[in-house]
Amino acid sequence: MRGRWHEHSTRRRLTRCLATAVTVAAALGAGPVGTAQAGAPSCADGWHVDVLAADLGGLENLEYDGRGGSYVSGIVRGEILHVAADGLVTTIRTGLDNPAGLRLIGDDLYFVTGDGTTPNGGGTLSRLDTATGEVTVLLPNLVQPNGLLLLPDGDLLISQLSVPWPPVGISRYRPATGEFTLAWSPVPRPNGLALAPDHRAVITEDVLTSQLVRVPLDAPDRPTPLATVNDGLLPGLDDLDVTAAGLAFVTGDYSGSLYRVDPVTGAWCTLATGWTTPRGPLPDPPPIGPTSARLAPDLATGAWSLYVTSIDGTLRRLRPPPGTDLTPSYLR
Repeated sequence: MRGRWHEHSTRRRLTRCLATAVTVAAALGAGPVGTAQAGAPSCADGWHVDVLAADLGGLENLEYDGRGGSYVSGIVRGEILHVAADGLVTTIRTGLDNPAGLRLIGDDLYFVTGDGTTPNGGGTLSRLDTATGEVTVLLPNLVQPNGLLLLPDGDLLISQLSVPWPPVGISRYRPATGEFTLAWSPVPRPNGLALAPDHRAVITEDVLTSQLVRVPLDAPDRPTPLATVNDGLLPGLDDLDVTAAGLAFVTGDYSGSLYRVDPVTGAWCTLATGWTTPRGPLPDPPPIGPTSARLAPDLATGAWSLYVTSIDGTLRRLRPPPGTDLTPSYLR
């Protein structure tokens, strides 16, 4: 009974955030920036989708483990799980408050908690030693921490998705020294984080305006909109990853879709749609769909594939058409 109450409580909190965002979007009359397309075509031809694990509860984020498997965060059940290359699922940690972004550095898995539950502070950045299971809280009292990104210099960026107010933006943490810069970038309502192919910027989204945004590493106070995904009133852009060739793969949590976006031209298309939570007698409130995308090695093919988590509790692998290079941006 407690688990069911926790799930409904979490979904109510997230639904309130969505309702607020929709109201503000309507008030602002948020529109497209750059080239955008209404009713974009599908670009799913040639892609092959496999379900690697299912029924894991609402999932928020994933991180490749370096051995063909993935760590995933279960935001609804408050868990961190490990899905091995053979599909074996192991529970790594329980009793967490809405865990979200994950990043692995050596044997240390960094993760944030409090996604959607800490508008007044109380979220954390923690480090899990995957060899011993020991957890160390590095930063307490964060406001709505959501995404994580490891930069080439070893620093971590933390997106703080505060809706509706006050905006926090992206903060920066240096694991080597413990130095923390709150609101390193003031980009509003950031969610996913990925390194740009030139390694001179990061790409995130403004959830409210459905825009991809470029944040220069040497001028984080001057973010620039790149492209807009016009898919319904609010697709709810979540996590993303970017290839070395410059294509972004972006999850649409509220729309239940997965998008491919060209940040240069603004063109976008749908790789998948309808990836939503099972429907009961009454419609389920959002978020309902894909939550994170990660480019990672595919041991079976020796190439790169795209891995996606969803609120429906599913971890999927998408293998691209022949000749498609999914080498991630950080390897350029």
